[in-house]
Amino acid sequence: MKKTLLLALFFVITVSYSSAKDYKIASPDSKITVSVSVGPTIKWSATQEGKEIFTDSKIAMILASGKVLGENEKVRKVVISKVNDIIKPVVANKKAEIPDECNVLTIAFSSGFSVQFRAYNDGIAYRFETSLKEEITVKNEISDLAFPSGSHAWYPLETSFMSHNERTFIYSSLDTIASKHLASLPTLFQVNGVDVLVTESDIEDYPGMWIVGGGSGKISGTWSKYPDTEKLVGDRNLFVSSTKDYIAKTRGTRTFPWRVFVIAASDVKLLESDLVYKLAPPNKIADTKWIKPGHVAWDWWNANNIYGVDFKAGINNETYKYYIDFASKNGIEYIILDEGWYKLGNVLEQIPEINVAELCKYAESKKVGVIVWVVWKSFWDKIDEAVAQYEKWGVKGVKVDFMQRDDQKVVNFYLEAARKTAEHHLLIDFHGAFKPDGLGRTWPNALTREGVKGMENNKWSKDINPDHDVTIPFTRMVSGPMDYTPGAMVNMDKVNFTPKFTRPESQGTRAHQVALYVIYESPLQMLSDSPSNYMKEQETTDFIVKIPVVWDDIHGIDGKVGDYLLLARRSGKEWFVGAITNWTPRDMNLDFSFLPAGNYSLDIFEDGVNADKFAQDYKHLKTTVKSGDKMKIHLAPGGGWAARIIPE
Repeated sequence: MKKTLLLALFFVITVSYSSAKDYKIASPDSKITVSVSVGPTIKWSATQEGKEIFTDSKIAMILASGKVLGENEKVRKVVISKVNDIIKPVVANKKAEIPDECNVLTIAFSSGFSVQFRAYNDGIAYRFETSLKEEITVKNEISDLAFPSGSHAWYPLETSFMSHNERTFIYSSLDTIASKHLASLPTLFQVNGVDVLVTESDIEDYPGMWIVGGGSGKISGTWSKYPDTEKLVGDRNLFVSSTKDYIAKTRGTRTFPWRVFVIAASDVKLLESDLVYKLAPPNKIADTKWIKPGHVAWDWWNANNIYGVDFKAGINNETYKYYIDFASKNGIEYIILDEGWYKLGNVLEQIPEINVAELCKYAESKKVGVIVWVVWKSFWDKIDEAVAQYEKWGVKGVKVDFMQRDDQKVVNFYLEAARKTAEHHLLIDFHGAFKPDGLGRTWPNALTREGVKGMENNKWSKDINPDHDVTIPFTRMVSGPMDYTPGAMVNMDKVNFTPKFTRPESQGTRAHQVALYVIYESPLQMLSDSPSNYMKEQETTDFIVKIPVVWDDIHGIDGKVGDYLLLARRSGKEWFVGAITNWTPRDMNLDFSFLPAGNYSLDIFEDGVNADKFAQDYKHLKTTVKSGDKMKIHLAPGGGWAARIIPE
């Protein structure tokens, strides 16, 4: 990853500002403005095309010494500059080249404290910086947001800081959200007809930010305190029993996490933003040729329901060789050994029925890689031995699960795990995780993460329905890749769906499941159902595996949070289109004006005429189009539509 243009100063103001109190910057397209007021406190506000977004929002950092950085500060220097770069990701989630262009306001104070604001065309970010000699203890931070009256939120309500961050986003009036209403990030706010998604980037040696209501349209940041004592329940649930009276103890000279505000004039434009990624530190891996995204044949969701074979299906080498054969035949890059391959509590001790080295050797002969699942605490306890052993066995990646926290201690585990797996050429997929914060830019072996209420929930609840599926692209996915794990082959309408742990099914149509592979971003994209089902449904499987897992470009066509989505993505010269709807059947207009001039073959996977009653009904057809053509597409209740567009 190479920057093509270094940070260029636009102009610099370096004088004493004994009387000046207000400072402003605007986005490069001048549509977003940020105003910062420095007086007894630091407050900021913002507008989008003249529409008020935030008003008088206070920020500060409270140290254990009693000093409040951001109160009664004396301005030492103000610098206004700009960034004009092109980022070329090692792993491109949505764009092969990301323009990184913004205007920057940096205010430095005599206390050794600074605040930097950035205004992009797609949002705003700010962060603190300190240049203090000694280690500091951060007791708390103030990050208040004051929204105009009438604002609403898609609010991921939480019960505690101990969470997988797998939530349903609840549409709420902001005035009804009180201090007892805790939410993880990202959270989407709708303000004066503008979308504002609040999240973070570059969380390092510091806890993640959460939010609570503040009354009268206000929101306040809140953070986990540093754990003092912990209690391990089983092998995976490391609960905090008591805490210190501070949120972080850290270096005195450092930058702090970016507070990120993705801003879009329409819902669908949220999906085009790379703001979290742009704000993360650059790649730290010198040789990245070994980092290979791909599809993954997954065992746990389908409970190893393999049939039509002469061996007992389960957690054993015969079963996983069956997965490997299936993956090899269908061009699937990886298989995963999920829970059960090792004796819980010891990530180095295989069960007698599994020989990982043998499976890796067999998989390599079939041009397939093996990923292994581990509980984070057991992995962390033996991380140096584990990564060395996995590399020796021939393992290609690790799925780390059940962190369930983002206090300073656990945040640092993410960074350590990403670094140490990279040193041994291992990919990493974080489950039971907090939201993405751009880690995949810094450590591109960290391909994806969960932190989303994904399809696994169909095994025990009715929460993962088409309404949810058309909400999370506008909320959780804006912060980064999400391992939702699509691919169900047993599909049900609303009336007939029943949660089943060992014979799971999905809500919505078959075409809905296929379209998720175009819509949902994850460079490790699971095929969650049984290989036996995929081979029985080969036409669907063939369509899925031709859908890329990384992308060169994205074009949001139409969408509304919680209702429907229609978007296009490009891979090389080919384009892919995906559409999904909630439980409301829908006719949509697809305008092919995003295509370069020329003629194209269109390979379509759509809802069958009876998909409203039999959700597995689909139609696979081929036709031709040219740039500028228009097509009406129909989606059944809980339906979907997907197309591969190939230039002739």
